[in-house]
Amino acid sequence: MRRSDARKASGIRANAGFGRRICALDSLLAVAPLAALIVAPFLILLAIGANSAAAAAQDDPAKSVALLNVQFLNDHADLEPTTDAERARLASVASLFKGKLEASRRYQFVSIPADASAKIAAGPEIGSCGGCEFSYGKQLGADYAAWIVVQKVSDLILNMNVYMADVEAKKLVFVHSVDIRGDTDESWSRGMTYLLKNYLLAD
Repeated sequence: MRRSDARKASGIRANAGFGRRICALDSLLAVAPLAALIVAPFLILLAIGANSAAAAAQDDPAKSVALLNVQFLNDHADLEPTTDAERARLASVASLFKGKLEASRRYQFVSIPADASAKIAAGPEIGSCGGCEFSYGKQLGADYAAWIVVQKVSDLILNMNVYMADVEAKKLVFVHSVDIRGDTDESWSRGMTYLLKNYLLAD
C-alpha cells in the first residue's frame, strides 16, 4: 500500500472510532432526558406526599388535657414546713406546663370548675386513688388527665415528676422525672422546661 493510501486508511479508521464515540454520546444524551422524564413524576409524588403528611400533622386537632393537681411532697415538713414561696412555685410550674404544651399546638387544656377542683383537692392524691384520674378526666371531657408531683428531699435536692394518662384507654401514657438542684424559682422553672423539651415535647 502506498504511503498516501495508508494515511487515508488510518484516517478512515480514526474517523470511524470518533464516529462511534459520537454515537455513544448521542445515545447517552438521548437516554438521559428519558430517564429524567421517568424519574421526575416519582420525585413529584414523593414531594406531594411529604407536604400532605406535614399538612395533615398540622391539621391534627389538639388533644385536650385536664391538669388535675400539682402536688408537693416535703420529706421533712416536720422540720422545715412548706413555705409560701414553694406554694407559689407549684402554681408557677403548673402555668409553665400549660403554656409549653399549648404553645406546641399539640394540646389544649380544659377548664376545671371550682366545685370539681374542690372535690379533687379533698379526695385521695391523684395517682394513688385507684383510678380516680380517669373518672375525673372523663367528667371533664378531656382526652388526657395530667398531674405533677414535686418531691423535696432537701433544700438542694428535689425531684420533679410529670404524669399523663389516656382517659379512654385508662392507662398511663407518659411518666418522667428530672432531678433539680436548689429550691429556687429558677431551678424549678429550668427543671420543668428541660423535662418538657427533651421528653414530652421532644420531636
